[in-house]
Amino acid sequence: MIYRFDILPSTNDEATAPQYVEGDIIVAERQSAGRGQRGHRWESCQGENLTFSLVLEPRFLNPSHQFLISEAVALAVCDMLMTYGIEARIKWTNDIYVGDRKLSGILIEHKLQGASLARTIVGIGLNINQTEFSADLPNPVSMAQIAHRCFDREKVLGELSERLMRRYAQLRDGEQDALQQDYHSRLYRLDQVHCYALPDGSRFRGTIRGVEPTGALCIEKEMGELQSFLFKEVEFVIQCR
Repeated sequence: MIYRFDILPSTNDEATAPQYVEGDIIVAERQSAGRGQRGHRWESCQGENLTFSLVLEPRFLNPSHQFLISEAVALAVCDMLMTYGIEARIKWTNDIYVGDRKLSGILIEHKLQGASLARTIVGIGLNINQTEFSADLPNPVSMAQIAHRCFDREKVLGELSERLMRRYAQLRDGEQDALQQDYHSRLYRLDQVHCYALPDGSRFRGTIRGVEPTGALCIEKEMGELQSFLFKEVEFVIQCR
């Protein structure tokens, strides 16, 4: 079921309420405290984009394999975009890029119960019809800017929710290898030499070679060393100078 709100602090926070069950979607026209990965703020112009959260209860999945949910969700967004002729890539871990611009952000939060993933909240922000963005945002883009036309947001939401549940069913049915192969094939910067930054501010050039089942990003440095990075251990430098 889809629940709609004019304004919420955060759709992810609302989705934690016990009345929502697996498959429910919470949509807000505006979030007063929307957030993204790494503690960043998510900005969306009211009435032009989509900001929503999907409730999942993936008790079938071992918590050590939780990154598979990120893969399934990111692929679902790419699947939907392809129906509109927009070929997108997945910037590790699960931002959606077209070229070097960010089209969608995904924030996934898990709640454990014993040894099970009792509840997973999938928050998605998708730029649809917005054409002017804050100068504070480094590289945003929208579907409208890419395709040079406006889109029906309700239709986009319906198609995206269908593809989310389709990819989730693929995961539930044990097709993990296929999911991982699809995810790797759509990785942003795969097998390309680019610049990356470490938490201490230092930079290096390297080539993305894939993602481990744990979600660690594998980058081959220029001297041939293959190193794995967990979330927040490395950042992409979009414009390497």
